[in-house]
Order: sequence, then C-alpha cells, then structure tokens
Amino acid sequence: MLRRLSTVLGLLLVAGGLVVAGLVGWQAWVGSPLDAAAQERAAAAQSRAWAAATAGTTPPVPASPIVRREPAFAATVAVIVVPRFGQGWSRIVRQGIDEATILNSADAGVGHYPGTAMPGGIGNFAIAAHDTGYGDAFRRVGELRVNDLLLVRTADGWYTYRFRNFQWVQPTEVGVIAPVPEAPDAVPSARLITLTTCDPPYDAQEREIAYGTFVSFRPGATPPPGVS
Repeated sequence: MLRRLSTVLGLLLVAGGLVVAGLVGWQAWVGSPLDAAAQERAAAAQSRAWAAATAGTTPPVPASPIVRREPAFAATVAVIVVPRFGQGWSRIVRQGIDEATILNSADAGVGHYPGTAMPGGIGNFAIAAHDTGYGDAFRRVGELRVNDLLLVRTADGWYTYRFRNFQWVQPTEVGVIAPVPEAPDAVPSARLITLTTCDPPYDAQEREIAYGTFVSFRPGATPPPGVS
C-alpha cells in the first residue's frame, strides 16, 4: 500500500513538473512574443496619436526641455524607443512599477519609478521592465553600446539620451535610482536615464542597470535626425 502511494505521489509530482515546465515554455516561446507584438502596437498607436495632435505645427525650441509633473498611477508617461533593440522596438512607459498592472501589461511593459525625475528633468528618469516574460521588454539591454540612442517621446516632443555604462547590483540596491545614482545625498545637476531589469535571463539573482545621459530635446512630432 505504501509503495503504491509513493508511486502515485511520484507520478503526480512528475505530472505537476511537466505542467509547470509547459507553462514556462508557453510563456517564453508563445505568450511573450505575442505580448511583445501587442506592446509595440500600443506604443506605435500612442505615438501616432501624439503626432496627430501636433500635426502642422512647428513649436519653438525652448531653452530647457519641457518637464511635466508626475501623472497618476498607471497613466502614460512616455513612449521609449531604443533602435539597438530592433527595428520598430518601442514601449509605452506607465507611471508605477506594479507587475500586474504595468510590467505584465499587454499594452505597456515598462514602468516609471515614482519619485524619480520625469523625462528631461534634472535627476534620474528611472524605469523598469522584465528581461524575460510578458513581452521581454528589456531582454536586450545587455546589447547596448556606448552612445547608443535611448529616445523618449511624450506629447511635448522627443528627449534624446545616449547610453553611458552598465552596473550589476543586488535586488536590494535601490541607490541606482537616486537622483545621483549611488549617491543619495548628492544634489543632482545632470539629466539622466536609468533602465533596470533582472539578470540573468529566467532568473532574478541580480539587477542589470543601464545608465544614459541627456543630449537634447526636440519639441513636436518630428523625431531627431536619423530616427524613423
């Protein structure tokens, strides 16, 4: 009787393991690519809506970039475009980093850390996304090269940043999103962008951090030169 019970239990455990493996495989090879396509479509639609709203206008270039106040939770902050991640790659950035509402969303995928700078603001515009699963938004962060473009689009225009360097930290290291990264008591003077994600893929042992520095602001719908 005991042997029979142990055999049944063993079979149940094997079956459970196969189900879990199947779900993980489905998410990695089917679900995530579908989410990625949906996230790109949503970002493209948002960009078109902003372009239509400013069609036919040529706003003057301000002395300083336009910086908006933080919106309500889950509201759209921006669209981020990173050419290094592939043609057509773009994602909506929403306010907050809640997984269910934002990072796992089929129409967003990237979240803005509340309390960090907004696009173009002095300090650190810090954002987060998954490296694997739910659209794999930041899976290719490790492929960035020095001076790669990190473009942020809002209703006001285009904010151009360029990638500067990487850092790998423990999940508890929150200093990377400080106004001056790793120097929480320092007074910021630069405009930075920070991309955060898990590393390595399919694991969350560390956080991969990509820093960029602000280059310019271009008001209106026309993208910076060389960007389609």
